[in-house]
Amino acid sequence: MGLLDALNVSGSALATERLRMDVTAENLANAQTPNYRRKEVVVQEAFDAKLGKAMGVQASGIVADGAPNKQVYDPGNPDADAAGYVSMPDITPVTEMVDLISASRAYEANVTAMQTTKQMFAKTLEILR
Repeated sequence: MGLLDALNVSGSALATERLRMDVTAENLANAQTPNYRRKEVVVQEAFDAKLGKAMGVQASGIVADGAPNKQVYDPGNPDADAAGYVSMPDITPVTEMVDLISASRAYEANVTAMQTTKQMFAKTLEILR
């Protein structure tokens, strides 16, 4: 793997982790929004067919969580059904915060990897002088 390949791998991971943080923040912001569905980012390997090798990761999509929403009895809510129940998302703030911290740490690790690669590239150019 060359230095530019390493930058591409870290760059693709940065974009993916940033999307994970955005989706997690959206989940937290909508934790009390009726009829909202928790979302998750689907991550897959980015494969370059021309080169015949993996080139990092990519987000292949954002999907709604399959868990059913919680039914909360609140007959005064304008979003309540005929029986007085409101469909609330099954979002646990602690779980979302753990996901946010995980994505943030992965983002930081990839920034460090990019910086190290750039330093190696600069040292290589310095040696070649």
